[in-house]
Formats: sequence, structure tokens, C-alpha cells
Amino acid sequence: MSRRIAFDLEAGGGDGATVAGADEAGRGCLAGPLAAAAVSLDYAALDAADREALAGLDDSKRLSRSRRESLYAEILGRARQVVVVLCSPATIDREGLHRCNLRALTRAVELLRPAPDVVLVDGFRLPGCGREHRALVGGDRLSAAVGAASIVAKVTRDRLMRSLHDDYPAYGFDSHVGYATAAHQAAICRHGVCDLHRLSFAAAAYRQLELDPDIARDH
Repeated sequence: MSRRIAFDLEAGGGDGATVAGADEAGRGCLAGPLAAAAVSLDYAALDAADREALAGLDDSKRLSRSRRESLYAEILGRARQVVVVLCSPATIDREGLHRCNLRALTRAVELLRPAPDVVLVDGFRLPGCGREHRALVGGDRLSAAVGAASIVAKVTRDRLMRSLHDDYPAYGFDSHVGYATAAHQAAICRHGVCDLHRLSFAAAAYRQLELDPDIARDH
């Protein structure tokens, strides 16, 4: 048994526990949505083969793209429920990244039906959440359920950004999926920003444009 599954079982109080994890992806991106995911694992319904298939769950950032994709399929085939909530760039600009993050995580957790025995959230308490939950710093490296949520959020968001590449080919979303790489910032300097960009982020590329955000969007 993996140590992350063992962590969940201990947190849930036994082998028959249902443990949910919640995490996000895309918080530090210059473009694209924020994705929050909640994954509920019913350990009473998972046999030894299922647990072995989920043994590699980890922080999505520590896994290769191919490994994330493989585990994503295993999660969808074995989780009791998977919920993903997306928050658009315009909403992030209007309401603020941290507020959007907490709200998206809260929504994902509250949509889990039936309620899990335990809910573990990576990093944050969720003020006003209608579900009892535990904030777990570094949870995606400690808990299988939180690791599963990390993978689902990351794969869902990355697939979406790659699917948008043909609509915005100048920016290279098929490679960096909206993160602040040198190539992405160079593209912003050459072409301005598009509808997918978060104008509230004080990136070096935005400063170099020396344009009003409204003008930059129309560039």
C-alpha cells in the first residue's frame, strides 16, 4: 500500500472510509482559467488491484505529462466522484485570484454527493464552506485523494489550453498552457494580449507593452 493511501485511511479512521481531496491548477498562469478539482475515493469499494493502480498518485507537478495522463484515466475509472470547477480569466481579473481560488475549491467540495467521511484541501481553509474539511499544507504530496485532485485539475486545464491553440496560434498555448515562460512573455510583447490573458497579473511582458489593458486586448 502506498504511503499516501495509508495517510488517507488514517485520516478517515479506517479501511472503509470515503476520503475526498481538493486542489487547484493554474493559479500562477498568465492566461487561461483556474481549475479546481475535488475527487472522492471510496476505499471500501477499492480492491487491491484498484489501490495498486492508484499507488502512483502524487503532486501533479512532480509527474511527467504522460504519467499524469495515465493516472487521470485510473482516477476517472475508480473514483466515486470527480468534480471540476473552472474560473475564467475575466472573473479572476474582476474578483481577484485568491478569492476565485477559494470559491472554486469550495464549490467543487460542496458538489460532492454523497458527502465523504473526510475532506482534505491542499493548503487552504475554505471560509463559509458547507462541508467540514481539513486544510493540509503540501496535501498533494501527502494524500492520495489530494494528489488525485491535483492531477485531475492539471490534466483538465492543460487539455483545455491545448485545445485553444488553434484559436490563438501566436501564443504557443499548446506548449506552455498559459504559464509565464520566456516564450509566452515574448509572444505577449510581440502580439499584445488576447481574451485568455489575465490583465490583473503584473507580468514583465505586460509592463513592456506600455499599453493600457483595453488597448492591449485589441492589439
